[in-house]
Amino acid sequence: MKSLWNSFKIAFSMYSKIPMPASDWDKENMRYAMAFFPLVGAAVGAIVLGWAYLAARLGLPNDHLFRTALLFVIPLLISGGIHMDGFLDTSDALSSWQEKERRLEILKDSHAGAFAIICGLVYTVLYLGAASVLEWKSYLVLGIAFVQIRALSGLSVVTFSKAKKDGLAATFSGNAKKNVVSVWLLLYAVVCTAGMVWLHPLLGLACTGGLLLLFWYYWYMARKNFGGINGDLAGWFLQMGELVEMLLAAAVTLALGGSIWN
Repeated sequence: MKSLWNSFKIAFSMYSKIPMPASDWDKENMRYAMAFFPLVGAAVGAIVLGWAYLAARLGLPNDHLFRTALLFVIPLLISGGIHMDGFLDTSDALSSWQEKERRLEILKDSHAGAFAIICGLVYTVLYLGAASVLEWKSYLVLGIAFVQIRALSGLSVVTFSKAKKDGLAATFSGNAKKNVVSVWLLLYAVVCTAGMVWLHPLLGLACTGGLLLLFWYYWYMARKNFGGINGDLAGWFLQMGELVEMLLAAAVTLALGGSIWN
Protein backbone atom coordinates (compact mmCIF):
# COMPACT_ATOMS: atom_id res chain seq x y z
CA MET A 1 0.00 0.00 0.00
CA LYS A 2 2.87 2.36 0.76
CA SER A 3 4.24 1.81 -2.77
CA LEU A 4 0.85 2.63 -4.29
CA TRP A 5 0.56 5.79 -2.22
CA ASN A 6 4.03 6.86 -3.31
CA SER A 7 3.15 6.15 -6.96
CA PHE A 8 0.04 8.30 -6.54
CA LYS A 9 2.11 11.17 -5.13
CA ILE A 10 4.66 10.90 -7.94
CA ALA A 11 1.94 11.00 -10.61
CA PHE A 12 0.38 14.14 -9.15
CA SER A 13 3.74 15.78 -8.44
CA MET A 14 4.89 15.21 -12.02
CA TYR A 15 1.72 15.96 -13.96
CA SER A 16 -0.02 18.57 -11.83
CA LYS A 17 0.59 21.57 -9.62
CA ILE A 18 -1.58 20.09 -6.87
CA PRO A 19 0.58 20.06 -3.70
CA MET A 20 1.73 16.58 -2.68
CA PRO A 21 3.95 15.27 0.13
CA ALA A 22 7.51 14.49 -0.96
CA SER A 23 8.33 10.99 -2.17
CA ASP A 24 11.50 9.28 -3.37
CA TRP A 25 11.49 8.78 -7.15
CA ASP A 26 12.99 5.30 -7.04
CA LYS A 27 12.00 2.29 -9.15
CA GLU A 28 9.84 0.79 -6.42
CA ASN A 29 7.76 3.93 -5.98
CA MET A 30 7.42 4.60 -9.73
CA ARG A 31 6.08 1.15 -10.66
CA TYR A 32 2.43 2.25 -10.68
CA ALA A 33 2.81 6.02 -11.19
CA MET A 34 1.30 5.99 -14.69
CA ALA A 35 -1.72 4.10 -13.38
CA PHE A 36 -2.61 7.16 -11.30
CA PHE A 37 -1.99 9.67 -14.09
CA PRO A 38 -5.67 9.62 -15.26
CA LEU A 39 -6.75 10.72 -11.78
CA VAL A 40 -5.11 14.07 -12.52
CA GLY A 41 -7.67 14.28 -15.32
CA ALA A 42 -10.43 13.58 -12.80
CA ALA A 43 -9.30 16.62 -10.80
CA VAL A 44 -9.16 18.74 -13.96
CA GLY A 45 -12.59 17.55 -15.11
CA ALA A 46 -14.20 18.19 -11.72
CA ILE A 47 -12.92 21.77 -11.53
CA VAL A 48 -13.81 22.51 -15.16
CA LEU A 49 -17.33 21.15 -14.60
CA GLY A 50 -17.61 23.13 -11.37
CA TRP A 51 -16.72 26.38 -13.15
CA ALA A 52 -19.07 25.66 -16.08
CA TYR A 53 -21.92 25.04 -13.62
CA LEU A 54 -21.10 28.13 -11.54
CA ALA A 55 -20.92 30.30 -14.67
CA ALA A 56 -24.36 29.05 -15.70
CA ARG A 57 -25.75 29.83 -12.25
CA LEU A 58 -24.25 33.31 -12.45
CA GLY A 59 -26.05 33.85 -15.73
CA LEU A 60 -22.95 34.06 -17.93
CA PRO A 61 -23.87 33.07 -21.50
CA ASN A 62 -22.00 30.26 -23.24
CA ASP A 63 -20.02 32.69 -25.39
CA HIS A 64 -19.01 34.99 -22.52
CA LEU A 65 -15.26 35.57 -22.88
CA PHE A 66 -14.47 35.26 -19.17
CA ARG A 67 -16.37 31.96 -18.99
CA THR A 68 -14.56 30.46 -21.96
CA ALA A 69 -11.18 31.87 -20.93
CA LEU A 70 -11.33 30.06 -17.59
CA LEU A 71 -12.48 26.85 -19.26
CA PHE A 72 -9.31 27.05 -21.35
CA VAL A 73 -6.96 28.12 -18.56
CA ILE A 74 -8.04 25.73 -15.77
CA PRO A 75 -6.46 22.60 -17.31
CA LEU A 76 -3.25 24.54 -17.99
CA LEU A 77 -3.08 25.87 -14.43
CA ILE A 78 -3.60 22.42 -12.90
CA SER A 79 -1.06 20.73 -15.19
CA GLY A 80 1.43 23.58 -14.93
CA GLY A 81 1.57 23.67 -18.72
CA ILE A 82 3.72 20.54 -18.99
CA HIS A 83 1.59 19.03 -21.75
CA MET A 84 1.22 22.31 -23.63
CA ASP A 85 5.01 22.59 -23.61
CA GLY A 86 5.16 19.21 -25.33
CA PHE A 87 2.50 20.27 -27.82
CA LEU A 88 4.43 23.41 -28.76
CA ASP A 89 7.78 21.61 -29.04
CA THR A 90 6.25 18.87 -31.17
CA SER A 91 4.50 21.41 -33.41
CA ASP A 92 7.83 23.12 -33.96
CA ALA A 93 9.59 19.84 -34.79
CA LEU A 94 6.87 18.63 -37.16
CA SER A 95 6.81 21.95 -38.99
CA SER A 96 10.57 21.92 -39.55
CA TRP A 97 10.48 19.19 -42.21
CA GLN A 98 13.92 18.08 -41.05
CA GLU A 99 15.38 14.60 -40.65
CA LYS A 100 14.49 12.51 -37.59
CA GLU A 101 17.59 13.37 -35.59
CA ARG A 102 17.13 17.08 -36.20
CA ARG A 103 13.48 16.85 -35.14
CA LEU A 104 14.54 15.22 -31.89
CA GLU A 105 17.01 18.06 -31.32
CA ILE A 106 14.24 20.60 -31.86
CA LEU A 107 12.14 18.85 -29.20
CA LYS A 108 14.92 19.44 -26.70
CA ASP A 109 15.47 23.08 -27.70
CA SER A 110 14.22 25.43 -24.97
CA HIS A 111 13.56 28.23 -27.48
CA ALA A 112 10.08 28.61 -28.96
CA GLY A 113 10.06 28.73 -32.74
CA ALA A 114 7.63 30.59 -34.95
CA PHE A 115 5.59 27.49 -35.70
CA ALA A 116 5.16 26.75 -31.99
CA ILE A 117 3.73 30.22 -31.45
CA ILE A 118 1.46 29.97 -34.49
CA CYS A 119 0.17 26.53 -33.47
CA GLY A 120 -0.36 27.74 -29.90
CA LEU A 121 -2.43 30.69 -31.09
CA VAL A 122 -4.51 28.52 -33.44
CA TYR A 123 -5.06 26.01 -30.63
CA THR A 124 -6.24 28.74 -28.26
CA VAL A 125 -8.67 30.27 -30.75
CA LEU A 126 -10.18 26.90 -31.68
CA TYR A 127 -10.54 25.87 -28.04
CA LEU A 128 -12.22 29.14 -27.06
CA GLY A 129 -14.50 28.90 -30.09
CA ALA A 130 -15.58 25.38 -29.19
CA ALA A 131 -16.14 26.28 -25.53
CA SER A 132 -18.31 29.23 -26.56
CA VAL A 133 -21.08 27.00 -27.94
CA LEU A 134 -21.19 24.37 -25.19
CA GLU A 135 -23.77 24.20 -22.42
CA TRP A 136 -22.48 23.49 -18.94
CA LYS A 137 -24.02 19.99 -19.00
CA SER A 138 -21.70 19.07 -21.87
CA TYR A 139 -18.90 19.14 -19.33
CA LEU A 140 -20.45 16.15 -17.61
CA VAL A 141 -19.18 14.22 -20.63
CA LEU A 142 -16.07 16.29 -21.28
CA GLY A 143 -15.09 16.11 -17.61
CA ILE A 144 -14.83 12.34 -17.99
CA ALA A 145 -12.93 12.85 -21.25
CA PHE A 146 -10.06 14.46 -19.34
CA VAL A 147 -9.59 11.09 -17.62
CA GLN A 148 -10.07 9.10 -20.85
CA ILE A 149 -7.43 11.13 -22.70
CA ARG A 150 -4.85 10.70 -19.93
CA ALA A 151 -5.53 6.98 -19.83
CA LEU A 152 -4.58 6.66 -23.50
CA SER A 153 -1.64 9.05 -23.14
CA GLY A 154 -0.35 6.97 -20.24
CA LEU A 155 -0.92 3.78 -22.21
CA SER A 156 1.23 5.14 -25.02
CA VAL A 157 4.04 5.92 -22.57
CA VAL A 158 3.95 2.37 -21.24
CA THR A 159 3.52 0.46 -24.52
CA PHE A 160 4.73 2.50 -27.53
CA SER A 161 8.32 2.29 -28.77
CA LYS A 162 10.47 5.18 -27.56
CA ALA A 163 12.33 7.69 -29.70
CA LYS A 164 15.27 7.52 -27.28
CA LYS A 165 16.33 5.36 -24.37
CA ASP A 166 16.54 8.34 -22.03
CA GLY A 167 14.06 11.08 -21.19
CA LEU A 168 10.87 11.37 -19.18
CA ALA A 169 8.74 8.87 -21.11
CA ALA A 170 11.53 6.28 -21.12
CA THR A 171 12.02 6.72 -17.36
CA PHE A 172 8.35 6.25 -16.50
CA SER A 173 8.01 3.36 -18.96
CA GLY A 174 11.18 1.63 -17.83
CA ASN A 175 10.21 1.75 -14.16
CA ALA A 176 6.57 0.77 -14.69
CA LYS A 177 5.11 -2.65 -13.99
CA LYS A 178 3.89 -2.65 -17.55
CA ASN A 179 1.37 -5.50 -17.64
CA VAL A 180 -0.51 -4.31 -14.56
CA VAL A 181 -0.38 -0.63 -15.49
CA SER A 182 -1.50 -1.30 -19.09
CA VAL A 183 -4.57 -3.23 -17.91
CA TRP A 184 -5.30 -0.51 -15.37
CA LEU A 185 -5.13 2.22 -18.02
CA LEU A 186 -7.28 0.24 -20.46
CA LEU A 187 -9.86 -0.21 -17.73
CA TYR A 188 -9.91 3.55 -17.14
CA ALA A 189 -10.47 4.12 -20.87
CA VAL A 190 -13.29 1.56 -21.11
CA VAL A 191 -15.10 2.80 -18.00
CA CYS A 192 -14.77 6.42 -19.15
CA THR A 193 -16.15 5.57 -22.58
CA ALA A 194 -19.08 3.73 -21.05
CA GLY A 195 -19.83 6.65 -18.75
CA MET A 196 -19.65 9.20 -21.55
CA VAL A 197 -21.93 7.16 -23.82
CA TRP A 198 -24.38 6.58 -20.97
CA LEU A 199 -24.61 10.31 -20.27
CA HIS A 200 -25.10 11.23 -23.94
CA PRO A 201 -24.77 8.47 -26.57
CA LEU A 202 -24.08 10.68 -29.59
CA LEU A 203 -21.66 12.99 -27.82
CA GLY A 204 -19.89 10.12 -26.06
CA LEU A 205 -19.46 8.10 -29.25
CA ALA A 206 -18.34 11.11 -31.29
CA CYS A 207 -15.72 12.13 -28.75
CA THR A 208 -14.43 8.59 -28.25
CA GLY A 209 -14.31 7.87 -31.98
CA GLY A 210 -12.40 11.07 -32.66
CA LEU A 211 -9.95 10.33 -29.85
CA LEU A 212 -9.28 6.79 -31.11
CA LEU A 213 -8.56 8.10 -34.61
CA LEU A 214 -6.18 10.65 -33.11
CA PHE A 215 -4.52 7.90 -31.04
CA TRP A 216 -3.86 5.89 -34.19
CA TYR A 217 -2.47 8.98 -35.97
CA TYR A 218 -0.29 9.76 -32.95
CA TRP A 219 1.22 6.26 -33.08
CA TYR A 220 1.78 6.50 -36.86
CA MET A 221 3.15 10.06 -36.78
CA ALA A 222 5.53 9.34 -33.90
CA ARG A 223 7.01 6.25 -35.56
CA LYS A 224 7.34 7.90 -38.96
CA ASN A 225 8.79 11.24 -37.87
CA PHE A 226 10.61 10.48 -34.61
CA GLY A 227 11.14 6.72 -34.47
CA GLY A 228 8.87 6.48 -31.41
CA ILE A 229 7.45 8.67 -28.68
CA ASN A 230 8.87 10.73 -25.86
CA GLY A 231 7.37 13.00 -23.20
CA ASP A 232 6.83 15.87 -25.61
CA LEU A 233 4.91 13.70 -28.05
CA ALA A 234 2.76 12.28 -25.26
CA GLY A 235 1.99 15.87 -24.26
CA TRP A 236 1.13 16.70 -27.88
CA PHE A 237 -1.37 13.85 -27.96
CA LEU A 238 -2.95 14.89 -24.68
CA GLN A 239 -3.44 18.50 -25.75
CA MET A 240 -4.70 17.47 -29.18
CA GLY A 241 -7.07 15.00 -27.52
CA GLU A 242 -8.59 17.75 -25.41
CA LEU A 243 -8.98 20.01 -28.44
CA VAL A 244 -10.43 17.29 -30.68
CA GLU A 245 -13.03 16.27 -28.10
CA MET A 246 -13.97 19.91 -27.49
CA LEU A 247 -14.36 20.53 -31.23
CA LEU A 248 -16.40 17.37 -31.71
CA ALA A 249 -18.65 18.31 -28.78
CA ALA A 250 -19.15 21.72 -30.38
CA ALA A 251 -19.88 20.11 -33.76
CA VAL A 252 -22.49 17.79 -32.23
CA THR A 253 -24.06 20.72 -30.38
CA LEU A 254 -24.28 22.83 -33.54
CA ALA A 255 -25.57 19.90 -35.61
CA LEU A 256 -28.40 19.38 -33.13
CA GLY A 257 -29.45 23.02 -33.20
CA GLY A 258 -27.47 24.50 -30.32
CA SER A 259 -28.77 22.36 -27.46
CA ILE A 260 -28.23 18.64 -26.82
CA TRP A 261 -29.79 18.32 -23.39
CA ASN A 262 -33.40 19.34 -24.00
